[in-house]
Amino acid sequence: MTLQTRPAQECRYDLVSLGEIMLRLDPSEGRVRTARSFRAWEGGGEYNVARGLRRCFGMRTAVVTAFADNEVGRLLEDLVLQGGVDTSFVKWMPYDGIGRAVRNGLNFTERGFGVRGAVGTSDRGHTAASQLRPDDVDWDHLFGTLGARWLHTGGIYAALSETTPDVIEAAMSAARRHGTVISYDLNYRPSLWKAVGGKERAQEVNRRLARYVDVMIGNEEDFTASLGFEVPDTDESLSTLEVANFRRMIEEVTKEYGNFAVVATTLRTVRSATVNDWGAIAWAGGAFAEATHRPGLEILDRVGGGDSFASGLVYGLLTTGDLATAVEYGAAHGALAMTTPGDTSMASRKEVEALMRGGGARVQR
Repeated sequence: MTLQTRPAQECRYDLVSLGEIMLRLDPSEGRVRTARSFRAWEGGGEYNVARGLRRCFGMRTAVVTAFADNEVGRLLEDLVLQGGVDTSFVKWMPYDGIGRAVRNGLNFTERGFGVRGAVGTSDRGHTAASQLRPDDVDWDHLFGTLGARWLHTGGIYAALSETTPDVIEAAMSAARRHGTVISYDLNYRPSLWKAVGGKERAQEVNRRLARYVDVMIGNEEDFTASLGFEVPDTDESLSTLEVANFRRMIEEVTKEYGNFAVVATTLRTVRSATVNDWGAIAWAGGAFAEATHRPGLEILDRVGGGDSFASGLVYGLLTTGDLATAVEYGAAHGALAMTTPGDTSMASRKEVEALMRGGGARVQR
């Protein structure tokens, strides 16, 4: 592998995430449309990686985002602080009492069960994080003076407004100047792009930002919709087809993006909302590493599984530099994260490593 990371002693942070954090309102086992009460969590595709690295793996993380300065924003801050993620780079925006100009995003998410899939309904127009500008953060101070070993961001944040791609590009440019590794999760969401140009706009934005990326994360749909790479079907079985398609796609992707040092994806076959086949594969320097395949994985809440895969992958790369070990960390952490409610991981490193060694679900006492 050619991935070089800065020494930990030179940096205040192991990882900094850039993205929006929403308040997730969860009706538990029920439906949003019939709920009379909700449980509140925080969550966001980019933030979840920072939180997982902090809470599960004990690494030093921070988040760059923005909140409207009202009680909902302060609730989000409190949730982030409970997760141990540094909030020094949260920008607080004045609230007008109504939310005409700026507000905090909400995400109503039901988990699904059996034949009923999970459903997410976002309410995130005019949010504070979507209105960040490139010069709202002193990026050279963050990545240079303070120091960060890793920057993580992604396609969800890139889709939120006309300015968020510029914010990402400013962060990436500074990170590159200071030797910070950059990861990006394509995380294609049709609902975020459909009103602003659809796949064509997604590809325009993501292809521009991909030039800065060292570690690219995304599944087959992400690479197709976000970067425009098509892979032909084969006659192979579904699980084999996923792996074969990923390998073909990487061959094409890395021809165009020679800056990618690592490319990784989860492999998921959905049997039902509560039973998935689960695995992962990664590429670096022409070699592939595939994680332990877990058929029939039982799921309580699938949201955040991919983000927890990303945080486990980053942890493995930062601490071992070994691709095979890193992809096992990612797959095991993602599997465990989906056994608990909410977007963010409740797993411990000890549990992740036990699962990597083949540990089962017997009671521990």
